Amino acid sequence: MPTDRPCFRRRFARLFTASVCVSAAWPALAGTPADPAGPLPASGVTRPLFAANSVPPITPPIGGDAVLPQVLPVAAPGAKEEPVLAKVTPSQNVTINLINRLVARGVLPKEDAEALIQQAENDAADARAQAAATQAAVSEAQAVVSQVGPLLAIPPQVPPTPYIPPYSGSDSAVRVTYIPENVKAQMRDEIQAAVLAQARNERWADPRALPEWTTRIRLFGDVRTRYEGLYFPNGNDNTGAFPNFNAINTGAPFDVSGTVFSPQLNVDQDRTRLRLRLRFGAEANLGEGFTAGLRIATGENNSPVTTNQSLGSAGSGQGGNFAKYAIWLDRGFLKYETGSEAAPAQHPRPAVADGKGTAAKEIAAPPAEPLTRKLAITLGRFYNPFFATDVIWDDDVGFDGIAGKVNYEVTKGVTPFLTLGAFPIFNTDLNFSSNRPDKFKSEDKWLYAGQLGLDWVPHKDFAVKLAAAYYVFDRIAGRLSEPYTPLTAQDAGNTDGTRPAFAQKGNTYMALRNIVPTADNNFGTTNQFQYFGLATPFRVLGLTGKLDYSRYEPFTVSVFGEYLKNLAFDRTAINARAINNRAANTALGGTGVFDGGNTAFIVGVKVGHPTLDKRWDWSATMNYRYVESDAVVDGFADSDFGGGGTNVQGYTFGGALALGARVSLGLRWMSANQIAGPPLKSDTLQVDVSGKF
Repeated sequence: MPTDRPCFRRRFARLFTASVCVSAAWPALAGTPADPAGPLPASGVTRPLFAANSVPPITPPIGGDAVLPQVLPVAAPGAKEEPVLAKVTPSQNVTINLINRLVARGVLPKEDAEALIQQAENDAADARAQAAATQAAVSEAQAVVSQVGPLLAIPPQVPPTPYIPPYSGSDSAVRVTYIPENVKAQMRDEIQAAVLAQARNERWADPRALPEWTTRIRLFGDVRTRYEGLYFPNGNDNTGAFPNFNAINTGAPFDVSGTVFSPQLNVDQDRTRLRLRLRFGAEANLGEGFTAGLRIATGENNSPVTTNQSLGSAGSGQGGNFAKYAIWLDRGFLKYETGSEAAPAQHPRPAVADGKGTAAKEIAAPPAEPLTRKLAITLGRFYNPFFATDVIWDDDVGFDGIAGKVNYEVTKGVTPFLTLGAFPIFNTDLNFSSNRPDKFKSEDKWLYAGQLGLDWVPHKDFAVKLAAAYYVFDRIAGRLSEPYTPLTAQDAGNTDGTRPAFAQKGNTYMALRNIVPTADNNFGTTNQFQYFGLATPFRVLGLTGKLDYSRYEPFTVSVFGEYLKNLAFDRTAINARAINNRAANTALGGTGVFDGGNTAFIVGVKVGHPTLDKRWDWSATMNYRYVESDAVVDGFADSDFGGGGTNVQGYTFGGALALGARVSLGLRWMSANQIAGPPLKSDTLQVDVSGKF
């Protein structure tokens, strides 16, 4: 084909490009004689592109695709007209029809046309697939938004106005917006992250998640197994000098005129036993500063000072021969806590030079940590609110009543605190006395207590805690009844309610019933049914202190101590009515000189890890105590040392080793001697394996 003729390119439906060249061969291509105009003239001469009877080029609409103009061949003058186009089977597809027409005109070979048609069909299929995927992604996003919109507070979405492209020559043209895969993935990730974040906060999307209220409850507990050996060296008085006042007062009154011994404490036969302690509790956050708590525990009886259950021990209707053991309500309380934090006034530091000869500047001190201001009020049965040792309060004692505590940090590291409380110790039975139509007045007993203390951190390696407490045991002492003559053990005296509901050993006791000698009791020689109460009131002053030295953390050295004195103690008054704790070896009703006292103290040291948090953590402790008979109430004192109670002195050595983060091994040896009264010595060995959860 000659190259000196212009060449025009026309694009068909974006699928292929055909080149049509106007040259001297144009009439032959169209099936007509040669151009009568002849060849193009030399340069500078312009001739029309088409013959006069040809259709001029069609300019495509703006925004549409170029369309090859329809070119009609020019017939030679006098020539016979013949059909130009071969018969073509029409199709509903414009592109295919156009290709077929080009083949019919001979412009395009049939093989190329088939390839182009196949390529066009493939491209159309790809376009449809892409449009379907895009629509699916949009539908998925709309579905997610419609589901999570109310949860995420997303307002209803108004569908966007569809984009209408400029006129393209076809009324059926539709524009489908293309969303790249990375954009769809980003949209999907952002929506999923938002939904999951709210799901985690509201705990509704995970079927394995617990209800929201369970997040406000904390469960805890521990299990301890113990081997305990009780050893009594030779020389203890086993002639009846140690009445078991608790056994008498919690049973039928004892006839002191009889010929049998009263219930007695074991002072001469060694014993070994396996013991179990299980405690399980929960605390629930009620919101607005309120907390509820409870704890249940084992125990072979309702003793306030121990939750141990001796395995195989048959008593109180439980245990022995693999019988089941009882579970007791050990704690149950409501607590309210509130507080505020305030930082102290900032003071400028002294002027300092910058080391470069420039003037010194005042530099403001860095912001201080907020100070503690806290108030806590607890009601029910709860943990010991006072800072004290087990000389006055056993670790297992639970307090019934109401207590309030205030911590007020006056400056960093100096925090005074105040604790106040009122606790019912004994409430008179509603029908006391049950076998009388006219009832006795109440003998309610209360403990009123207050403690003022100070937490002080004078140095980063030292922490000091000091406190002074005053405990008023109201109406806890026994009182002699009105004179009467009991005919049976069931005939109560009007002061029977003043006897302790629980006791260990050590306190001084007095007879409660003022029995009148008459012929009915053979003038005082028979039917002397008697109960016993505490011979002294108790107003106890307690001074407690502790010093922690943590220079070599995680190892800590703690030194602690406590001094206690019963300010209501009256030796002369007690000597007139005491029936025990006398210097002579006497049983009930003896007349030896009273030898008790009203003072107690303990000093000790503990080294090692303050808490056993990981395997091989350890601690060791040693202390010495001296507790006279009526320094504190024996029913609430330590239940292990010397068999429990007061009127004891001696040493304690112990240690603990963590076998794991929640399991530990403990060992303790206690050696005690009685202070007043007949000789009594006892040693105690305890080996514990404990687990907590």
